[in-house]
Amino acid sequence: MAFWLFKSEPATWSWSDQVAKGEAGEQWDGVRNYQARNFMRDMKIGDRGFFYHSQSEKAVVGIVEVMAEAHPDSTTDDPRWECVDIRSVKGVARPVTLEEIKATPELQEMVLVRNSRLSVQPVTKAEWDKICHMAGVDP
Repeated sequence: MAFWLFKSEPATWSWSDQVAKGEAGEQWDGVRNYQARNFMRDMKIGDRGFFYHSQSEKAVVGIVEVMAEAHPDSTTDDPRWECVDIRSVKGVARPVTLEEIKATPELQEMVLVRNSRLSVQPVTKAEWDKICHMAGVDP
């Protein structure tokens, strides 16, 4: 299993919106960055990810699961763009902010710290475990 981070502006697509989709989940569409698209191409069913609110909150607020591997993004006719489908697994007991992540020595090499603009990014197992611990959830 691999681990990921999915960033979304809460005003556009929030954790509440994701949770409301239930078991059916939702496609993670609208990504127009080649590196982020390529990360989605690497995802497998069952992979887990952090749901991260960008903009004002800048915090990990939930955990999601990949439920469909990369397929054409239905929001465009351009065949270059693909997406995965994700479903919510659970919220975190306590949101983990970007400020906390940056202040944690074990997370200094995290993509979120080095390239905070990337909307879909990998997370290492050690980073996953550390943030889960900080968020009060079982890894």
